Amino acid sequence: MPGFRLERVTFDHPDAVLLRDEHVALGNLLYADDPAAVHRGGSEGIDPASVVATFVAYDGAVPIGHACVRRLDGAMAGDMEMKRLYVREASRGSGVADDLLLAIEQVVRDEGLPRVVIHTGDRQHAALTFYGRRGYTPIEVFAPYEAVTYSLCFEKVFA
Repeated sequence: MPGFRLERVTFDHPDAVLLRDEHVALGNLLYADDPAAVHRGGSEGIDPASVVATFVAYDGAVPIGHACVRRLDGAMAGDMEMKRLYVREASRGSGVADDLLLAIEQVVRDEGLPRVVIHTGDRQHAALTFYGRRGYTPIEVFAPYEAVTYSLCFEKVFA
């Protein structure tokens, strides 16, 4: 049994907000020297009304991981995108990310959808390896990420 638990929380839950802010801060540091990062703020925003589910992982009372999933609109209407899969450094490698990902994928399946999509960046090597090992394959960069030249997008199609 893992030493952590997942809780489904509201998008505005303080622990979810805290972990999302940490994730954004790390991304800002990672891409600070890339000119395309000026577009990051606009492309990375999440409309709370679009969020279907938010999960926080806890080690005791301490929040250690986060993921949420939202409905897309525009050309991607009908799809759901996982956002802000993040695990604090001290808890990485413990299975937290796997459990968060599985929870998100189950939400998408429960919605009756055939796939989930994600966005990440080309400098997030651990994320790229993680998603690749879990059956995610590259797709064309979708809105609103086109202006961010380091964007990479992936999908996982459910069998």
